[in-house]
Amino acid sequence: MQGQLDMEGALTARDRVGIQDFVLLDETTEVAFLSNLKKRFSNDLIYTYIGTLLVSVNPYKELDIYNKKQMELYMGINFFELPPHIYALADNAYQTMLTEFNNHFILISGESGAGKTEASKKILQYYAVSCPSTTLLNTVRDKMLMSNPVLEAFGNAKTLKNDNSSRFGKYMDIQFDSQGDAVGGHILNYLLEKSRVVHQNHGERNFHIFYQIVEGGEENLLHQLGLERDVQHYNYLTQGECAIVSSINDRNDWKTVKNALQIINIDEINTNHLFGIVASVLHLGNVQFDSDSKGHALLNNNAELRWVSNLLGVDAHGLQEGLTYRKIEARKDQILSPFTVDHAIYARDALAKAIYGQTFTWLVSRINQSMENKDTSRKTVIGLLDIYGFEVFYVNSFEQFCINYCNEKLQQLFIQLTLKAEQEEYEAEDIEWEPVQFFNNKIICDLVEEKHRGIISILDEECLRPGDATDLTFLERLEEKMGNHPHFVTHKLADKMTRKTLERGDFRLLHYAGEVTYCVVGFLDKNNDLLYRNIKDLISQSKNAIVRECFSTVDSDSRRRPETVATQFKSSLLKLTEILMAKEAWYIRCLKSNESKQPGQFDEALIRHQVKYLGLMEHLRVRRAGFAYRRKYEVFLKRYKPLCPATWPHWRGVPADGVEVLVQHLGYLPNEYKMGRTKIFIRHPRTLYATEDAFEKCKHELATRLQAKYKGYRAKGEFKKQKEAATKIETCWRGVQARKERERRAWAVKVIKKFIKGYMERGQAKSTDNSEYLAFVRQSYLNRLKANLPKSVLDKTTWLSPPVVLTETSEILRKLHYRLMVRKYVRGITPQKKAQLQLKLITSSIFKGKKDSYPQSVAQPFVDTRISEQDINMRVLQMIRNEHIKYSVPVIKYDRNGFKPRPRQLILTQTAAYVIEEAKIKERVLYTSLKGISVSNLTDGIIVFHMTCEDPKQKGDLVMRCDHLFEFLTKLSVIANKQNAIKVVQGSIKIEIQAGKESAVDFSAGQEPMVYKAKNGHLMVVATRARTR
Repeated sequence: MQGQLDMEGALTARDRVGIQDFVLLDETTEVAFLSNLKKRFSNDLIYTYIGTLLVSVNPYKELDIYNKKQMELYMGINFFELPPHIYALADNAYQTMLTEFNNHFILISGESGAGKTEASKKILQYYAVSCPSTTLLNTVRDKMLMSNPVLEAFGNAKTLKNDNSSRFGKYMDIQFDSQGDAVGGHILNYLLEKSRVVHQNHGERNFHIFYQIVEGGEENLLHQLGLERDVQHYNYLTQGECAIVSSINDRNDWKTVKNALQIINIDEINTNHLFGIVASVLHLGNVQFDSDSKGHALLNNNAELRWVSNLLGVDAHGLQEGLTYRKIEARKDQILSPFTVDHAIYARDALAKAIYGQTFTWLVSRINQSMENKDTSRKTVIGLLDIYGFEVFYVNSFEQFCINYCNEKLQQLFIQLTLKAEQEEYEAEDIEWEPVQFFNNKIICDLVEEKHRGIISILDEECLRPGDATDLTFLERLEEKMGNHPHFVTHKLADKMTRKTLERGDFRLLHYAGEVTYCVVGFLDKNNDLLYRNIKDLISQSKNAIVRECFSTVDSDSRRRPETVATQFKSSLLKLTEILMAKEAWYIRCLKSNESKQPGQFDEALIRHQVKYLGLMEHLRVRRAGFAYRRKYEVFLKRYKPLCPATWPHWRGVPADGVEVLVQHLGYLPNEYKMGRTKIFIRHPRTLYATEDAFEKCKHELATRLQAKYKGYRAKGEFKKQKEAATKIETCWRGVQARKERERRAWAVKVIKKFIKGYMERGQAKSTDNSEYLAFVRQSYLNRLKANLPKSVLDKTTWLSPPVVLTETSEILRKLHYRLMVRKYVRGITPQKKAQLQLKLITSSIFKGKKDSYPQSVAQPFVDTRISEQDINMRVLQMIRNEHIKYSVPVIKYDRNGFKPRPRQLILTQTAAYVIEEAKIKERVLYTSLKGISVSNLTDGIIVFHMTCEDPKQKGDLVMRCDHLFEFLTKLSVIANKQNAIKVVQGSIKIEIQAGKESAVDFSAGQEPMVYKAKNGHLMVVATRARTR
């Protein structure tokens, strides 16, 4: 909706979405009118004004313009301030009523299916939301709103043009107190189409309530009423052959109606009686007659008759007699005259129509009782007149004649009130009135209603005339009396061309909205609407409370013939006209956009026809008589004052003088406007458009200037506020900080004094003077200790030195900490690591402090073997297969003669050490023949196996170099149990090459490691110096 507001306020909106008010059209032609209507309809703008009249086009789709937000938007707003809307009209009528404390009515008219009923609902919903709210008022509103579903169920039906067509006229007064609260309501109903109860045209349905009770009624209720859940079973529901309609949900509507009956205070007993009446009409329609040999009517279905008698609470025999015999009174005697079948059917249908029609009147009366306000204080009212629109069907009968007569009267009233309102406004403003040419339909109203000469009078005379009066004799009387009337024609009176379009039983009236041809068949019966006296007497004694109440008011003893339907309708219309003439009028004209009820379709021919018969062009011409636009001086000046420097920003004088100055500045010509007492009148729309366009351009400049001024004002104000706030905050903050600083210093002085005194007495026994100092010392030491605890069990030097008072405590903590670290370390040792450590322990016991390269080896883990079995020759493995290999390592063996180095594999088994060259076992050293093992104290990897040499042929000591000396010797000492046989020697190791022949291996330290045979024949080993840690 906001988008629509912006769109209609834009400078170019007129071209895009049309004019909001038809009065402002440049040309008041039908073409321009329809073009503007179509533009707005294509943009979902279904509402347009003709002055204060609202034109509404049915879009046949849901539009999001009826929510509570939209209602609040239109509350208390000037009529022309926002885009056209039904809420604007409803609110303006309400506000005017409050201001002037007078009565108003809203006339909603249009063709069937144009949206009249929906419009009245929207107005009721708006008043329900916009008026003040209390518990009592909410109850009244609920009853007003919920009266709609009940009246629609009993008074609406599907027709060819509308699935929810109102088949009665409704005028509802909403009563307001002096505060504007809706405190009560009253409904008048007009001409219920009772003939629909017994007959429907093809494609139409009976009243909704019949289908709702059959489709939606509970099983036990249907059983009590003798009904079946099948609409095809009932004659009164199947004549139109469209009992089921996709757009109507009878089951849901049934629930709504039952709920609504409770809200409007119809108790359970009366509700049951009401449903009993509805069911009795359905049963009555199934009562069939046969003919006996004399042509007299006989009942052939007593079961249906019994249900009717039970539901209405009347004697079954008496009912049967009433439907088949007529009681004729001759002086004091009574004679029963048998009916023919046709007469019996007429009597049956007359009874059904009478019961339903009287029940509908009773229902309206009960709704009025529930909404009645018994407070006698003066109240104002807003009336809603939702009455049938002009109807033109393929076959038009008595009902269409009455409906179209009603529309003629309302059109006459409409023109009179509109002209009267325009003339009064011109006179009040002292503007010369210019006569308006328009079609005065008084000639048609007189044709229908004139005493003794009108169609209604002739129809009544024919109904009352003794003898064989028929519909055709009625037509003949019309031809005699109306023969020369310009708006009346029949087959007999027509010229040759017109006669082709008329049947012999037709007459045609030229209404203000166009020609309508009526078929006279049924006019007399429908106008008489007679119920035979014996049936009336029977029904007035009914045990059904509603039926008894309805028919007890009829004076059964009166010999006077009741008024005909047409005369009653004419009288009620005259009363309605009197009611409306005493109120201020507002109008809503509803239009159908197309016959197929499709959204987005705009049928120009159909719209043109409706515009014509609704008299919209006449109304526009009346509104445009002389001056197209008029506004109060205050409103005009308030909107357009920016266009003149003399009136902007404030006009200090009288508004009329300000408007005069403004229009002179804008260059209005004298014939383009007139100054009234309270309003300015502008003759041509183009003058207003030029003013509006200038205002649109001016708005942007003004907005820019206002924005700049406002932003500057806001910025200065904001800066000033911020500066004041900053000064206050600074002052408060400084005060807070100063107080905190003073407190902190006072506390510091106390703490320092206490600390010094405690320090001075730290060596004494614990007292009040030194307890806090000692606690501080303890805490300080423990905090420092916590941050500097040793991380390793080997770290014995980094434990913090304690103060004197904590010496003992420190020692206890140190021991605990080391025990904890040892415990954690031991718990973290795996079986594999344990085995490693055990081997390392053996290595340590042999070499620690003796061999220079030992410290570097500690961190290097031992492995299970240095040569995998895949790297040992298969033949070797075959040869030693009986011995389990424990460890293998690559070595460099030095020959006994010449000390030439040879790469070999050394394999340790359970019993011996094998020196392997590829596939050969070069030497087998039994552990039992190994008398000792020697290594130097330097960093070299030389190992000397000392062998037992008793035989001169036996090989001597074995000299080797191994890169994994500590691992190899540790493994060997464990396997061969030779820990004590390993010696670390300084300087030189004597070796026995063979029995009786000795040599030596000499060791020295140097820059580069070397092994060579010295000149003295010894093996010389130069080792690098050990790196100091």
